[in-house]
Amino acid sequence: MSNWKTLLLRIGEKGPEYGTSSDFKDHIETCFGVIRREIERSGDQVSPYLLQCAEQLPHKIPLYGTLIGLLNLENEDFVRKIVESVQANFQVALDSGNCNSIRILLRFMTSLLCSKVIQPASLIVVFETLLSSAATTVDEEKGNPSWQAQADFYVICILSSLPWGGAELAEQVPDEIERVLVGIQAYLSIRKHSSSSGLNFFLKGESENSLSEKDFVEDLWDRTQSLASNGWKLDSVPRPHLSFEAQLVAGKFHELLPIKCMEPPSPPSDLSRENIGKQKHDALMRYPQRIRRLNIFPATKTEDIQPIDRFVVEEYLLDVLLYLNGCRKECASYMANLPVPFRYEYLMAETLFSQILLLPQPPFKTLYYTLVIMDLCKALPGAFPAVVAGAVRALFEKISDLDMESRTRLILWFSHHLSNFQFIWPWEEWSYVLDLPKWAPKRVFVQEVLQREVRLSYWDKIKQSIENASSLEELLPAKAAPAFRYSLEEGKEKTEEHQLSAELNRKVKEKQSARDMMTWIEETIYPVHGFEVTLTVVAQTLLEIGSKSFTHMVTVLERYGQVFGKLCPDSDKQVMLLSQVSAYWKNNAQMTAVAMDRMMGYRLVSNQAIVRWVFSPENVDQFHVSDQPWEILGNALNKTYNRISDLRKDISNITKNVLVAEKASANARVELEAAESKLSLVEGEPVLGENPGKMKRLRSTVEKTGEAEVSLRESLEAKEDLLNRALSETEALLLLLFQSFSAVLKERLPEPTKARSLEDLKSEDENSSAMEVDTENGNPKKKSEIGEREQWCLSTLGYLTAFTRQYGNEIWPHMEKLKSEVFAGEDVHPLFLEAIFSALQIPLQ
Repeated sequence: MSNWKTLLLRIGEKGPEYGTSSDFKDHIETCFGVIRREIERSGDQVSPYLLQCAEQLPHKIPLYGTLIGLLNLENEDFVRKIVESVQANFQVALDSGNCNSIRILLRFMTSLLCSKVIQPASLIVVFETLLSSAATTVDEEKGNPSWQAQADFYVICILSSLPWGGAELAEQVPDEIERVLVGIQAYLSIRKHSSSSGLNFFLKGESENSLSEKDFVEDLWDRTQSLASNGWKLDSVPRPHLSFEAQLVAGKFHELLPIKCMEPPSPPSDLSRENIGKQKHDALMRYPQRIRRLNIFPATKTEDIQPIDRFVVEEYLLDVLLYLNGCRKECASYMANLPVPFRYEYLMAETLFSQILLLPQPPFKTLYYTLVIMDLCKALPGAFPAVVAGAVRALFEKISDLDMESRTRLILWFSHHLSNFQFIWPWEEWSYVLDLPKWAPKRVFVQEVLQREVRLSYWDKIKQSIENASSLEELLPAKAAPAFRYSLEEGKEKTEEHQLSAELNRKVKEKQSARDMMTWIEETIYPVHGFEVTLTVVAQTLLEIGSKSFTHMVTVLERYGQVFGKLCPDSDKQVMLLSQVSAYWKNNAQMTAVAMDRMMGYRLVSNQAIVRWVFSPENVDQFHVSDQPWEILGNALNKTYNRISDLRKDISNITKNVLVAEKASANARVELEAAESKLSLVEGEPVLGENPGKMKRLRSTVEKTGEAEVSLRESLEAKEDLLNRALSETEALLLLLFQSFSAVLKERLPEPTKARSLEDLKSEDENSSAMEVDTENGNPKKKSEIGEREQWCLSTLGYLTAFTRQYGNEIWPHMEKLKSEVFAGEDVHPLFLEAIFSALQIPLQ
């Protein structure tokens, strides 16, 4: 990398590029000297790289802003082009709805104002344009209040840029910035309080402190007011331009041109709650709230940090996570060395966990956050590991109120995290969960973490890791041996089924074809023993042959999948096949899930069969004590929607290729027609057309391009047919899924008059005795917070909300059908509807 690029990239950091100095002023002066000379040689390269650094390392924006201010003193034309590029990029971001670019570029423009590069009045015009758009959007008559998320985002962008330039604006244009703040106050008075109940981490709200009473915009407004009343002084934003103020004041201001905000869609003509909910859902997907605060630590841990400083550090952390997601070690290094003068380990942990648990989905996979936390623990060994452990303990104490999807993510993260640190954890602290009933959320959490650990290691290793709390061995899964029904153990009576299984095994070893195998089954087993015995013998034997590894299992399914397909052509028989898989792998939840996933992948079982199996009585009773049924259901839904996503991508690519083929075919025809219209001499006689050899080549080209176009169109039609069929199957799948949820919940939920909210459900068990009996072994257990039936209802409703929220984009196109056939019945329980509507952001009233 060039020297000037390295200096730009590493400005403000401790490193060899700037010698022993860590002073921002020294860094800026050194970088300015090099960049000033480089502009003369390769100015066209410097400008885009400088902008890229400012956008992708936004916690250094004050340094880049000051550097540009100094360059403005010597090369106004270069800086004018930078300002024009920033404004052009900002307008493109507004037009495309690129939230991160809008936010960062507005911050950058505010920083350029501090360096006397941008005219303050023109920045105020940008603020007022955003504010005007926001106010119009939430206006009942002129706008579309369902798109309040867009309006809130614009206001958040204004407020979030003020820590970087509020002091300068208050000094240079006090009346104008006051007008903007009054406008924001007016906007807050006409917007609706944002209640995203389906996106809260905890069932009782995000936190039990006063912050939970305000939404994000209201809270940020309060922090900004506190900042203004404090003279716009804060610790978290460096102000290097002050060291160069005497020089910068001589710079020429550059004007920002007017901007145009993207208008939200028109409100629906039918203002039903479903239509309003659909638009609100679309707006939240387009303009998501980037953080929802967990507040899991006591306030004393962060009491020395001003409210606005907390917000700024959160911005720094989220920006680093966003822009350095491809290089985790750099990401962890930047996160550990932010340009702030106070310690922020607790705030960093809260921010990371808020991203892991963020609903409806975090920006990145849980694996990314796992690796960053691991690297931070290694980078800050004296501080961060203890903070992470404290966060886990705090979340564990609130686990019964944690959203089911967030709880699953926490289990996956925690088990993976421990696997990177030799599975070391003070399990004795949690050994008391054995005194709780088997359905208690804390006990289920510990059980699921241990089961996930076994998947990441092996049973004996995990047993050894809990030797300080050896009683927890009860929560470990059984050793992962398959339960083969026809094993030839000593003393076990050999039946005719054993002989059939052995014969089938021999045929597999002889590598007989699936067709020959099916012929033998149809002639030998099926007529004598019937379907159930046939299925049991075939499924158990083939699963046993494929039990040594994932590869063995896949090989068996590929070679003999047709046998399963022929035996189980309909949904009823496929459910029975899935039961056989579950019985064979009853001691290994991972292999059960993988085997069913592979079977669906090879189309041996349908997604509807998996839904029916999950909601069969053998699994329904496990809904509140095991994640296994939900994992298998989630895998089936994921695979279904991945197929649809793949088909849409294929159709998009083929459509582009069709347009290219059309153009090529049309050009070939035009070229042929032009050639045919020409006169040429052949053996001294005038003849229409070019040289015969060329004519032949042109006709061949026309033919080939025409065939290519026809072939692509046929491929496009085939893919569209597959997509239409998949969407039709999806509608049937969603109907079955929600009908199944409704049916099982209807059986166990209390009467609507007794429980119209989750709090009512929790209070159902208040009069139960002080001791609960664990139905698994009959032993008395310490009383859980709620009874088993109530916990089953809470868990099932929680997963209903999670699946609805996760697949909301696919559910909306089928809402009318679902509403008429599932949601509109008189006997539908209000808690069932509340779980779905809150997930989809549909107003309950």
